[in-house]
Amino acid sequence: MRPGMKLSRFGALFCILIGLAVQAYAGVTVLLEEPYSYDGALAGIGHTAIYLPHVCAATPVSLRRCKPGERGVVISRYNRIAGYDWIAIPLIPYLYAVDNPEDVPLAANQKLVALLRDQYRRAHLEKLAPDTASGNAPKGDWVQLIGSAYDRTSYGFQIETTPQQDDALIQWFNSRPNHASYKVISSNCADFVREVVDFYYPKALSRAGVTDLGIATPEHAAKSLIHYSKHHRDLKFTRIVFPQVPGTMKRSRPVRGLLESVVRAKKYILPLAVFHPIVAGSVASAYLLGDRFNPARNAMVFNPNGRPGPPPSDDERQTYRKDLQAEKESSGKRNGEGDRAMWRKFLQEAQFQLDGSGRPVMEASYGDDLIEMGVTREDFPSNNAPATLQRGLLLARLRQALSRSRAPEMSGEELRDDWQLLQEIDSTAQENVSISREAGNQENERIPN
Repeated sequence: MRPGMKLSRFGALFCILIGLAVQAYAGVTVLLEEPYSYDGALAGIGHTAIYLPHVCAATPVSLRRCKPGERGVVISRYNRIAGYDWIAIPLIPYLYAVDNPEDVPLAANQKLVALLRDQYRRAHLEKLAPDTASGNAPKGDWVQLIGSAYDRTSYGFQIETTPQQDDALIQWFNSRPNHASYKVISSNCADFVREVVDFYYPKALSRAGVTDLGIATPEHAAKSLIHYSKHHRDLKFTRIVFPQVPGTMKRSRPVRGLLESVVRAKKYILPLAVFHPIVAGSVASAYLLGDRFNPARNAMVFNPNGRPGPPPSDDERQTYRKDLQAEKESSGKRNGEGDRAMWRKFLQEAQFQLDGSGRPVMEASYGDDLIEMGVTREDFPSNNAPATLQRGLLLARLRQALSRSRAPEMSGEELRDDWQLLQEIDSTAQENVSISREAGNQENERIPN
């Protein structure tokens, strides 16, 4: 058995109890979301939102209590979306732009993400982001509402609440005006998060002082809640990582505070050092004296198809890396081009669409045939796509999951499930080869000499 997979009975029971605890009690969660695109290149401050596991969306702008089996709602302050201040999206659509966990793809690229976002918009968000005059998807910031996990890794910091507190919050949200009020300095997404957490626990969150120049930032919101939890040990506190979906989407970057962004970015600190050396020195000193924040520390890993689980152990990751290298060498011996290259070519040429069940599939030429291949865990084992392509997708996903990164790319349970799926594909492919050879031998026996 692989290192790290030999969990003791006590360890396994502990993990199960932690997973149950995450779901058992009400809570308010500060979501700290890594920066990407222009934010990642220019500032690196990221985004923050509120996740409420026992509060759900009656509509995108009204709340209700969750029904059994529902997984809560993500609420955030946005700018330039239909004139609203805040919008509420169910957790799974917010992360993956699909309604059901079984429809989450194993890997994604820009074409697939655009398809999933547009189909969800047409089904649920047409009033917030209507079609253009030509019937196409509109441009704009509405894409921030759904599919967050394709763009970035997020970190959840959840503290216990009561059902009565949740009911009061629902009434508070539903009874007050919801008009756009976003302002970068005084009314941003972190200010919104601070207001919600302070509704549950007054003065729990604060604005940063020197490190963020008195401006509310996503990183400081998370730090404030951690600090509050240390002074209120009677309230259950949990950390969760929501990994970025594997694929060819550009990886998000670390979350930074304001001063950290200035110090780390040469385009800011060098001109400041030249023209205002005293100010630059003060900024650098304030940053260096600040604490180093690792949002993934001691966190469970979110699994859309199950409960949050522990990340893979270091020994387990190392063992799988060696096995991946062996798989790569084996693939090179079987075919000169290799599974990896063939998969990349297929992915580059593929067109994405939804099958009869509403799940994403990709279609492209493979040799002389037109191949349709499912990309969800539910469809993957049962479709008739060539084993080379299935292996290529899984190997790319595993390779990315096992790369060195700031946060785990998947839970240990998901990693083991993926590896088992890879072995099943290899076993099925070998059986098909054996059947073909046997059929060929029988045919040769019937041909007279």
